[in-house]
Amino acid sequence: MGIVLNQSLKNTIITYIGFAIGGINTIYFYPVLLGATYYGLSNFILSFANVIMPLFAIGMQNTLVKFYSQYETREERSRFLSFTVLFPFVIIIPLLILGLFFYDEILFFLSKKNKIVKSFIWLIPFIGLCMAYFEIFYAWLRVHMHSVFGNFIKEVGLRSSSLFLLVGVYLDWLSITGFIYATAVVYFLALIVTMYYAFSIEKPAFQFRIPDNVKDILTYTFYIILSGSVANLLLDGDKIILNQYMRIENIAFYSVATYIALVISVPSRAMHQIVYPITAKLMHENKHDEMNILYKKTSINLQVVGGYVMLGIFVNINMLYEIIIQGLKDPAEKELYLGSILVVFMIGLSKYFDLILGNNNAIIFNTKYYRTVLFLGVLLVILTVGLNMIFIPRYGIIGSAFATLLSITLYSLAKLLFVVKKLDLYPFTKQTFYSIALTLILFLVFYFWEFPFNPIISIVLKSILMTIVYVYLNYRFVISIEINQVIDNVLKKLKVIK
Repeated sequence: MGIVLNQSLKNTIITYIGFAIGGINTIYFYPVLLGATYYGLSNFILSFANVIMPLFAIGMQNTLVKFYSQYETREERSRFLSFTVLFPFVIIIPLLILGLFFYDEILFFLSKKNKIVKSFIWLIPFIGLCMAYFEIFYAWLRVHMHSVFGNFIKEVGLRSSSLFLLVGVYLDWLSITGFIYATAVVYFLALIVTMYYAFSIEKPAFQFRIPDNVKDILTYTFYIILSGSVANLLLDGDKIILNQYMRIENIAFYSVATYIALVISVPSRAMHQIVYPITAKLMHENKHDEMNILYKKTSINLQVVGGYVMLGIFVNINMLYEIIIQGLKDPAEKELYLGSILVVFMIGLSKYFDLILGNNNAIIFNTKYYRTVLFLGVLLVILTVGLNMIFIPRYGIIGSAFATLLSITLYSLAKLLFVVKKLDLYPFTKQTFYSIALTLILFLVFYFWEFPFNPIISIVLKSILMTIVYVYLNYRFVISIEINQVIDNVLKKLKVIK
């Protein structure tokens, strides 16, 4: 676990820095500088690009991680790396041709409720293509145990660039429409930088030769496309559906709430970057006991860290929204933002449940059983779309959040049961339930207790008190042995203990 803890810690720090920058953008700059309409438009474009990204990548980012360690010679690895970069064009070119052929129909469908989408529709496939190849080269770095650089670009680089562009809007260097076009340029530059760094680690001799195990690769790739599509539709599909039923401003209100909730999943995202290739190696070598230990460790460690983040968000959510609406002038817009607080709780709970499953996804995608679970995921996407179509017209963004909560929870539960039944791997221990109970009790203690000060001061004070109590109780009851060891090491360096 040495390299896991080392790179996971770095990735966690980087990801939280990125989310902090994104939080500044989301809480203040986006709502105030872009306004609800263009903020909603920006989110719609990026969400749609993220949904089509798995189709453009053809699952090569996951395929690369799964199969790379199975090649023994440099020539075989070089051939495989070349294949992962060139093969996606087999589907990218036909998709782009189809998009051009049916351009008018697609344009009408996506802009029938919000005409503003028309002028920016071409940015969706462009950004989706940049995202796809960024993920491929990021996977390239991960298999060489260089996950930190790619994570920095993805989490800090992109959000810092958005902050810079937003400052440009504030200083009148950029128009609001110029900001949206510049965002597309940023994603292109992120791809170029990551590609250059990946080639500096290992540059293959590009060749148009197909790997010997191409049948296994293509079979796996087909299901990974389904997997990626399922995951991204569950993440961003709701924003696309909102565009079809509601004014695009509602995507802005929904996006702020979901972004806040997504912070809960940061520890999982950070650890996944390095745990995934290790999981693939253990599964390939059939080391069941080691895999079971890793599964339990990732589960409880993520639960402790993620539970702390969720608790911090939930107990401070009212004051956080007071900060968000301070810079807004429209009273109606303020009310709409405050009305989306329930979305944070719904999406946050779904992320927490998914987080405590540890490296569940990495296990499933590296077994022979991944097909069944992926087809189950397709059914759940259909359920998600159906639920959104039912609840959005009736309850607006709250209905969309409920549909997402229900769908993701069912999907996560199905994957958990599948791993337990088929692989005899179980992520939970008694510490899992102690952690849930501790988190619930602290929520009830701190949520209804508000300081009568400035919102920022109130959040800081409550967070400090909550942190002290949370860390002490987790340490006292040894919820996570590894986290206790980290705390002990810190205390030893501070000479608090010997």
